[in-house]
Amino acid sequence: MTDRVQASESVENFLKAIYSLQQDSDRVSTNTLSEYLNITAPSVTDMAKRLNDAGLVDYLKHHGVILTPDGEKIALHVVRRHRLIELFLVNELGYELPEVHQEADALEHAVSNRFIEAIAYKLGDPDFDPHGDPIPTAEGVVPERELLPLSDAPVNGSFIVQRLNASNADMLLHILERGFKLNTHVAVISRDPFQGPISVKVDDKEAIIGAQVAQFILVEPT
Repeated sequence: MTDRVQASESVENFLKAIYSLQQDSDRVSTNTLSEYLNITAPSVTDMAKRLNDAGLVDYLKHHGVILTPDGEKIALHVVRRHRLIELFLVNELGYELPEVHQEADALEHAVSNRFIEAIAYKLGDPDFDPHGDPIPTAEGVVPERELLPLSDAPVNGSFIVQRLNASNADMLLHILERGFKLNTHVAVISRDPFQGPISVKVDDKEAIIGAQVAQFILVEPT
């Protein structure tokens, strides 16, 4: 981070948002960032230009932004803090999964690096948070797994739920209420065509889930 841009909460949130959105596409449009962060498009453009000058993003007009190595380092630092806090809230303080995202959003900027590393030590340096999202190491290395969305899982296949890729509390609650939790076994029974509902067996109980919702449930073959 240079002297021209302070490591403020708004900067960290901006970089973390780009990191999250880059998982689906290399460059992130300013309109997408505006919707994701719920701020105006001119504010996004202004921040992108400032961080471009600071060497944290590569911003091209009409082509959006992408993190530079320095920007990605900061983003991964914030992601690590967020996901460790989420896991601590669930494992040690008894929070329910739909409650932790908003809480971690507030705490990730408020606690010290010492506190975060103490959490990591207490939890045994975990690789994944309670959603199954990978937790970057202190050095910025992200654990990787080959997972596929349940919406793409073949009929008659048997799978284990490894990640619930939904931060929206209502969506997450909808998924959990249908029995989809980490490490549960799922067998795909049938799939209606044209993005229709999917019939599955979740730990021996039958359930139906929409194809759009199934995109947020990531599984791996047993």
